[in-house]
Amino acid sequence: MRELPPAERPRERLLNHGAEALKTAELLAILLRTGTSERPVLEQAEFLLAHFGSLEALSRAPAGELMKIKGVGQAKAIELKAAFALAARLSRSEAESRPINAAQDVARLLGEEMRLLSYESVRVICLNTQRKVLAVEEVTRGTLNESLFHPREAYRPALARQADAVILVHNHPSGDPKPSDADFQVTRRMKEAGTLLQVELLDHVILGAPRAGDEKNFYSFRDEGHL
Repeated sequence: MRELPPAERPRERLLNHGAEALKTAELLAILLRTGTSERPVLEQAEFLLAHFGSLEALSRAPAGELMKIKGVGQAKAIELKAAFALAARLSRSEAESRPINAAQDVARLLGEEMRLLSYESVRVICLNTQRKVLAVEEVTRGTLNESLFHPREAYRPALARQADAVILVHNHPSGDPKPSDADFQVTRRMKEAGTLLQVELLDHVILGAPRAGDEKNFYSFRDEGHL
């Protein structure tokens, strides 16, 4: 970044004006530190965002894909993945301190973390009587197929922690949170099992990917009248 006047360099601007004053590409350039002989670091950051299409898509790219970009070796790829993971964990840590009363709270709790995944992950949020988080457990990976999914896997962590209620959550790596027929079948079986076990299924939330002008982009079975 030596080609820029000192006052315009991202590091100096962050120090003097705070991170909120920087564009996404400038923040990314700080993590990259150096560019290539063809691209200064700020142009390299802009190229990465354009190549993957968005910051969200960049955050989900496997380290191996990042390393294919000239100027992004193993060390930089690892540092980028670590930075994105830390941001997701910070978001989750802040959300865990609040009660879970709506699907929006679920998206705040797990959205950033699960949108980084390139595979489908099915998780259960265990809640106490005050709707505070007792635990979040991954119960399976892969497509949520009702013929392979058994409610006992989802309720096992809830029973172990004497949870009062649970919320089932899974992501759609495609970004589209629209439920499949299997999603409806799994929700029905979870509700029936919860009634028998006296652990309420509060909701089943499908997380999609954020899109411009669509801050929600999740599907709540409860909000849509299916629970």
